[in-house]
Amino acid sequence: MTLQTTLPALIVLSSLLPGLVIFLLREEAHRLRTVLNLAGAVLKLALVGVMMWGVFQGAAYESRWTLAPGLDLVLHADALSVLFVTLSTVLWLVTTLYAIGYLEHSPHRSRFFGFFSLCVSATVGLALAGNLFTFLVFYEVLTLATYPLVAHRGTPEATRGARIYLAYTLAGGTALLVGTVWLRAVAGPLEFVEGGLLDALPPGLHPELRLIFVLLIAGLGVKAALVPLHGWLPQAMVAPAPVSALLHAVAVVKAGAFGIVRVVYDVYGVEFAHQLGLLAPLGALAALTIVYGSVRALTQDSLKKRLAWSTVSQVSYIALGAAILGPLATIGGVVHLVHQGLMKITLFFAAGNYAETLGIHHVSEMNGVGRRMPGTTLAFTVGALGMIGIPPVAGFVSKWYLGLGAVEAGAAAWVLPVLAASSLLNAAYFLPILHRAWFRPAPAAWPEEHIPARRLETVGLLLWPPVVTALLALGAGLLAATPFSPLDWARLITAREYAP
Repeated sequence: MTLQTTLPALIVLSSLLPGLVIFLLREEAHRLRTVLNLAGAVLKLALVGVMMWGVFQGAAYESRWTLAPGLDLVLHADALSVLFVTLSTVLWLVTTLYAIGYLEHSPHRSRFFGFFSLCVSATVGLALAGNLFTFLVFYEVLTLATYPLVAHRGTPEATRGARIYLAYTLAGGTALLVGTVWLRAVAGPLEFVEGGLLDALPPGLHPELRLIFVLLIAGLGVKAALVPLHGWLPQAMVAPAPVSALLHAVAVVKAGAFGIVRVVYDVYGVEFAHQLGLLAPLGALAALTIVYGSVRALTQDSLKKRLAWSTVSQVSYIALGAAILGPLATIGGVVHLVHQGLMKITLFFAAGNYAETLGIHHVSEMNGVGRRMPGTTLAFTVGALGMIGIPPVAGFVSKWYLGLGAVEAGAAAWVLPVLAASSLLNAAYFLPILHRAWFRPAPAAWPEEHIPARRLETVGLLLWPPVVTALLALGAGLLAATPFSPLDWARLITAREYAP
């Protein structure tokens, strides 16, 4: 065994093993649970750093187990997988710190953090999946590991939201399974290959390949919340704030969007998908989702539901980038995988802080909250401005490249109006929140103040995570041109996908 053959497996195990031990801990074992959580997160970050440097240098990392003839479980590192693994690992560390503060006095913490670790292990596993079968395995594990987190509070509303989530995602998983088996029968082993692996198949198979593409995108579109497969996402907002952050920024919706990118680029190949006429319908679906999600966000008074509908809209920028043929649009879509994660986790952390500190759950309750909680509200402001696409926050970079890509591909006539309409709608549902928070007078009393202001506006483990992720979102925009920035890595991925 060498580092090249063991590193992908070690990265998955660095969160899986602590998670399994945490299940066995008593509730009172707060210190040991915290040590295991943080040790796993820091170790994973170090291992991913080694892998990132190696992949940049051209090194190959792969762990492979043969389960049956022609059926391998493969963990493989390429530039795209490293991007998603790095995002998940960094945000898992920050979310773990936040969750420790958020759940300080809650019951069932060992159960929560056990499934929390399993969820991240599944996400990292599907990010490192070297073929479609491995991706499918971790995709299903992610569904099963996330369900208990959505149902964690145990209330009737939480149980109902979790059941809806499970029904949608299992149906999506079934579609993905059928598509994967069918494609395996048609095309043989389904290793992910930069540039795709299907373009050499005879033209007589093209009708089948189109139907299989529809099945795969339907299965992935459930987690990516493409309209009309998005219905579970607003219902899952009953979950605790750390779980919402995990669903929207680190794991579930990102797994679906990442899977769409994998299928388009590394299974079909973007140019072959274009030849089959598959990109235009995918682009239309993404455009519909972008506008529809933003329109629904406008009318939500629940802060978390407004953010959930915003996710429905924003995640589809990734699918939109994959649906436009050309390197610039690919850069815009791939980099948004990271940028949306940084901005959206900031917004959900802030929403959790308002709820846990002052009992604020609705936009209509946020008058003057910026003066009571300035750090949290500054972080929320950065995230909101980034979602609108205002420079220099990271969201501007994504939208800039998507717009340039549309012009490059001759699709400006329909993509630019979608981007413009989406940005205007983003402004229409985020700017009123900022106006309330910063410029309206505060009420005589907050809805339910749990944590009085002392030296800090709330406890440190709740305050610092959104501040850090807001700074990362700002830094990803300000330093986009520097080496190893998300944009620089997206350029590397794109160069390899379009290499002759």
